[in-house]
Amino acid sequence: MEAKAVAKYIRISPNKARQVVDLIRGKDANEALAILRFMPKRAAAPVEKCLKSAIANAEHNYDMDADNLYVAKVCVDQGPTLKRYKPRAMGRADLMRRRTSHITVVVSEKEV
Repeated sequence: MEAKAVAKYIRISPNKARQVVDLIRGKDANEALAILRFMPKRAAAPVEKCLKSAIANAEHNYDMDADNLYVAKVCVDQGPTLKRYKPRAMGRADLMRRRTSHITVVVSEKEV
């Protein structure tokens, strides 16, 4: 049985979020929370929030034990890009791309 949580339209680049996500893939849920709590990266906070939500979904909706959960799948997909313009020299303008991410965390129970 798997429980899932999705955080959409997070204002961080998918490449930066994937650096954080790669460190918790396959780990125990409690260990992953500890890793995220002490990580200095900005993407750690939304990933931690999404992981907590997936754990809560597993406990509440599927009656799983929180101590037996592990991070089965976690992925970061690209969301819509916000386009902004920045003034440059001689009346020109540069396009700034503010990227967004969709973070998906799937937790599953360990086979005993």
